[in-house]
Amino acid sequence: MARTLLHRFAGKRSVVALSGFALLAGSITACTSTDTGDDSNHLQSLQDKGTITVGFAGEAPYSFEENGQLTGATVALHREIFGKLGIDTVEGVNADFGALIPGLQANRFDVVSAGMSILPQRCEQAAFSDPEFNYTTALMVPTGNPRNVTDMQTVKDSGIRLATMTGAIESDYADSLGIEAIQVASAQDGMDAVTSGRADAFALTAISLNWMKNNNPDAPVDVTPSFVADIDGKPQVGAGATVFRTDDEELLDAYNEELAKITSDPEKYLSIVGPFGFTEAELPDPNLTTAALCEGTA
Repeated sequence: MARTLLHRFAGKRSVVALSGFALLAGSITACTSTDTGDDSNHLQSLQDKGTITVGFAGEAPYSFEENGQLTGATVALHREIFGKLGIDTVEGVNADFGALIPGLQANRFDVVSAGMSILPQRCEQAAFSDPEFNYTTALMVPTGNPRNVTDMQTVKDSGIRLATMTGAIESDYADSLGIEAIQVASAQDGMDAVTSGRADAFALTAISLNWMKNNNPDAPVDVTPSFVADIDGKPQVGAGATVFRTDDEELLDAYNEELAKITSDPEKYLSIVGPFGFTEAELPDPNLTTAALCEGTA
């Protein structure tokens, strides 16, 4: 895992077959369109092919490559759910996080597998499944946390240099608070910014930062306790989900039906995502709905 995280994802594209774990070199621009643009029979066409292509951003532990294999918590969910729908093979196209929704819209892949936070502005561009993970935020800092930052507000008050990942929700938090953040393309780039001294802290989901720290024990960094960001006095309760094209309703509905069987059963849920560091704390709150998150009323 450490070797995977130390590998640069920025600017690189690859295709990974989960079934058989065959790795095929390629580029996102060379990837064939996954559909003609008419999604009315998309589910049936995927079942006929037996293969679905997911876009991922190389962010562990959600979806990433390890030793040439596509793996992670969202990939494990997809292997389970799409398998139940008669689609046995999951292939992946690696893209920068900020390029995932544009790539989905351009039919470069069928869905986005990145644990992407459900946000109103994203809901205008794509359709989200029911929540799959609850989120909290954390900060990766130099060992000992010399600037003593604990949340986004202390980052703002201290005036330290913050790094955030392009397109990630933490970038939105920084913008809302008036924090001028360094943008990085991947989680590994964020860690590099801290270890090189280009940034004093890197904000990302707590589960991702703790995974990176645990799998890079020699890196001179610490991860702060997780927190819920507060913007204008409102706690930013977050949840991540799989992303579909807006007109792919049949596939989305079928996916949600199978997802509900997993998220309603904590033991089943943890058997799938637990190996990637997820706990019952990440189990979606049934009262936190995609509709409310898309409307910004959650």
